[in-house]
Amino acid sequence: MKNLILTTASLALCAGMAMADGHGKTIRMGTEGAYPPYNFINDAGEVDGFERELGDALCARAELTCEWVTNEWDSIIPNLVSGNYDTIIAGMSITAERDEVIDFTQNYIPPEASRYAALSEDADINGVIATQTNTIQAGYIAESDATLLEFATADELVAAVKNGEADAVFFQGSFLEPLVTEDPDLVWVDEPVLLGGGVGLGVRESDGELKATFDAAITSMKEDGSINELLIKWFGEDAQTY
Repeated sequence: MKNLILTTASLALCAGMAMADGHGKTIRMGTEGAYPPYNFINDAGEVDGFERELGDALCARAELTCEWVTNEWDSIIPNLVSGNYDTIIAGMSITAERDEVIDFTQNYIPPEASRYAALSEDADINGVIATQTNTIQAGYIAESDATLLEFATADELVAAVKNGEADAVFFQGSFLEPLVTEDPDLVWVDEPVLLGGGVGLGVRESDGELKATFDAAITSMKEDGSINELLIKWFGEDAQTY
């Protein structure tokens, strides 16, 4: 686990200044709304989940007014860059490739293992593997000996395994865990694979002040333990914490 708790006096001073600078601004929080428990649309038609609760808490600490916007995953970075919203808070792992296009805050979820799941423990992980497009899991499979089968949403992955399109699914363990637990036909295959630098908020490269504001708020939530409380609430007692 990558522990990024920052406690130096100079950071604390910068944190206070950054959060103060955010007072009164309205920030549009871009999310997918289709990736529970990170983010999803509840029965009332509202964005819900870990990232909704975290985002609202970060905005409260930074004295920001936050509005929630949903966007399909495969165009979520281009629409941030083009100005359709001000942040991405959508279970997005921090990677060097993405960091060439946008900036990231420090992570608010530690690096997490990705897992294979299939209908049998001897499924061929070098066969056809289903995962979501434009994810670190897709990049990993593309560089392996397996055949990559990409889908627009994570909800389609297990269906591809069950209908015979794919030999296995490869995706974030926290997303697959409840599905494997609840479905007697699904089992874990092979060992977990640690990818990425954790999950952070994405911002435009020109929005350094906004990045600093959210970094300060994330730091304060790490220091008082409130991020850990949210991680355990939404991902269970075994969740990786800070």
